[in-house]
Amino acid sequence: MRLLKDVASLELPDWWICAGYVRAKIWDDVHGYRTPTPTEDVDVIYFDRSQIDEAIEKEYEAQLHVLSPTVPWSVKNQARMHLVNQLPPYQSAVDALAHFPETVTAIGVSLDANGRLKLSAPYGVEDIVGLKLRPTPAFADDSPHHHIYLARITKKNWQATWPRVQE
Repeated sequence: MRLLKDVASLELPDWWICAGYVRAKIWDDVHGYRTPTPTEDVDVIYFDRSQIDEAIEKEYEAQLHVLSPTVPWSVKNQARMHLVNQLPPYQSAVDALAHFPETVTAIGVSLDANGRLKLSAPYGVEDIVGLKLRPTPAFADDSPHHHIYLARITKKNWQATWPRVQE
């Protein structure tokens, strides 16, 4: 909740803490780990078509670093990130989540205006709690981007940390 409140204080439009940070917390719980698995970064996404300069994202990371200096923040405006995977422009941060490579990574948490927790899981939570790796439709077997999904599965080697994860 502290990290969510830190991000909320920036007042970013359509923001979420997402992907690996959230997935790791769930998989740690499902595996019964008492100590959280260290993560490479805390992914923060937001959606703002009016300012797509990457330098602005770095400014937000610096602001978050002041609030929580030991957290490895990674902030990305999803209004420009469709270019990374050569996909059509996203319409929102949730639309961007739906275009992440794996269903277990397509998950985000945020706070509403009243400070209540919000969850976005475009493909549901069955795969993430069931420890099942699957590509999202944009990275499915028959898509031109499937090789990106396969490369990530190999590179990430999630089964080394969470042995019950299945492909």
